[in-house]
Amino acid sequence: MSTENNKAYVRKYVAALSGKDKPKALQDEYIADSDEELKGHIMFFEASFPHYEFIVDDMIAEGDKISVLARFRGVHKADLMGIPPTNKQVEVPFAITYRLGEGKIVQHWMSFDRMALMEQLGVAPG
Repeated sequence: MSTENNKAYVRKYVAALSGKDKPKALQDEYIADSDEELKGHIMFFEASFPHYEFIVDDMIAEGDKISVLARFRGVHKADLMGIPPTNKQVEVPFAITYRLGEGKIVQHWMSFDRMALMEQLGVAPG
């Protein structure tokens, strides 16, 4: 696939999951079994921030890799690593790079601002 097609695929993936339910069947449409870790991240955050949004700020592609600078936005509605629900809305920056193959996401690398999340939840000093 061309880099433009790869970027279009990631945009379609983001649109399918952002702000909506993220059932395993939907994830399986976009993410290969080789990246169960990504599916785990999605389910982990979906459990605490139901219907969280994924806002893309920038996207760069080269070959089979697509790097995305984005923001995670959601309302803390359930336990998160022992932190009871705060009902606070958070918006946390993150960067993720996907590797595509076989018509799906086959691997990813992600980094997000954990401290910003804890500060916005009110469990760490700002």
